[in-house]
Amino acid sequence: MDTKEVGRQVMRELMGDAFLEAKDKTRNNFNAVIHEYAEEVCFGRVWARTGIDRKQRSILNIAMLTALNRPAQLRSHLEGALTNGCTVDELQEILLQAAVYCGLPAAVDAFRVAEEVLRARNLLA
Repeated sequence: MDTKEVGRQVMRELMGDAFLEAKDKTRNNFNAVIHEYAEEVCFGRVWARTGIDRKQRSILNIAMLTALNRPAQLRSHLEGALTNGCTVDELQEILLQAAVYCGLPAAVDAFRVAEEVLRARNLLA
């Protein structure tokens, strides 16, 4: 299996078939290169490595995406984190930790996105 196929499989395992199908529908001649980069490098090479597990990768991504204030990507990685075994309590702690180091505005936005994801999964009390 080549890195593109590995990457697509990792994406499917993390975010599901519907995510991958929706992503494929946005592909065109212009953005195909960035889709391929994500599939081959991000997911096919880095996410497929065994040095740390997927839950740890998810935790890192949530913290970094909060710091960068990237809500669209954060949403996808919150979904992936839940798939990778992160609990609601762990997500709350990750975002609270990020608030201290990334600032309150970024953390408030991240909490808002997380609440939407959790509500959609019926995980918010």
